[in-house]
Amino acid sequence: MGVDDVEVVESCMVAPCQETPRRGMWLSPLDLMLVNRGHTPTVYFYPYRSDPGDFFDVARLKAAMAMALVAFYPLAGRLGMDGNGRAEVDCTGQGALFIVARSDLTIDDFRSFLPSPELRTLFVPRVEDHSPSVLCAVQLTFLKCGGVALGTALHHVAVDAISAFHFLQTWSAFSRDGGAAALELPFHDRNLLRARSPPFVHPDAFSVFCPKLNLSVEPSETVVSKDQVTALKRACVGGDGGRVSTFCALSAHVWRCVCVARRLPPDAATRLTFPASVRRSMRPPLPPGYCGNGIIWLGAAGKVRDVSSSEDLVFVAGQISSAVRRMDDELVRSAIDVGERNYFELTEMDSKPAPGCMPETELRVISWLGMPVYDVDFGWGKPLAMLRAVSERARFVYLMDSGKEDSSVRVLMCTAAAILNDFQRLLYARF
Repeated sequence: MGVDDVEVVESCMVAPCQETPRRGMWLSPLDLMLVNRGHTPTVYFYPYRSDPGDFFDVARLKAAMAMALVAFYPLAGRLGMDGNGRAEVDCTGQGALFIVARSDLTIDDFRSFLPSPELRTLFVPRVEDHSPSVLCAVQLTFLKCGGVALGTALHHVAVDAISAFHFLQTWSAFSRDGGAAALELPFHDRNLLRARSPPFVHPDAFSVFCPKLNLSVEPSETVVSKDQVTALKRACVGGDGGRVSTFCALSAHVWRCVCVARRLPPDAATRLTFPASVRRSMRPPLPPGYCGNGIIWLGAAGKVRDVSSSEDLVFVAGQISSAVRRMDDELVRSAIDVGERNYFELTEMDSKPAPGCMPETELRVISWLGMPVYDVDFGWGKPLAMLRAVSERARFVYLMDSGKEDSSVRVLMCTAAAILNDFQRLLYARF
């Protein structure tokens, strides 16, 4: 499968339906560190529904997007630079890229619902041809089976996952309910995450950069049932009767399985890192609907022998939980100060983070657990599946709700094909 399997029938810009602010939007240090990350590619698959007859009506979707972009007006702008050479969002109101396409492919051709370069090529709009860079692009592809693939590309400098899902929920609500949609408005003042003057970095601050990874990786998905998650959480608290989150329990279990599958030396130091939202950890908390990047990287570390031991799951989960609990206002402010300094150091060197690979001893877990991934209903039902279109970064794990009524969790592992079989076997065998 390739680009020839999709025929583009329309390409246009959808602008806000009302006048919006025209200004340069200052970006926080947490935004700046993602300037080079580019657009996040995702795909939603919607099965055909014969009633009503206006299934994914293009005019209706465009009108709804024009309404959503009034509130989310930065996404109708372009990536730019201010007079000091600092990246900013240029709120021009030019609009989001909207592409309509047709294909002889069907949803059944993608039943594995795994990321792949082909999925991105087929269904995610090309943004590379637009300069300055558009911040929001969507592609609506009508499939031979009558279903629809909706591909999205939102620039990470403009929104993190929480803000991206907020926008998609807003767009779909306007399509479904029109002007009567009940919405939470986005909050756009990113000065709340401004670095301090002078900056101060707390000794516990932990900053992690995300280089481009050039490993050949194989994506594989495992579904963990509700009963397995419950058993795992019970095993993570031992006999003290405490509680542990699904994220901490699953991350601890995945971490130890990866250490064993990779056959790491027992004395080696291993580290797990993960992004965490700062929205509720700051004092005062960020306003509801904060639109932008509100995440920092946290981490837990230990010896391979301790992490991989089947008897020490309580210890491993405790290390991750401790990292989460340490995230307070001071730690967040320190991370912002570090981000401001590092952004300008990289700018002055006129270089991007060097391409490379994370060590075998490192693992990164990205969690979309609890996010409204499947609440993107344009009026024709919820999606059958939602996924990242492509995962090019090795040693990453994605956790997300399965979208089914059984409360199961999808675990998407991206790693060298040689260890996938061992990893999947261990993931189930160690419950």
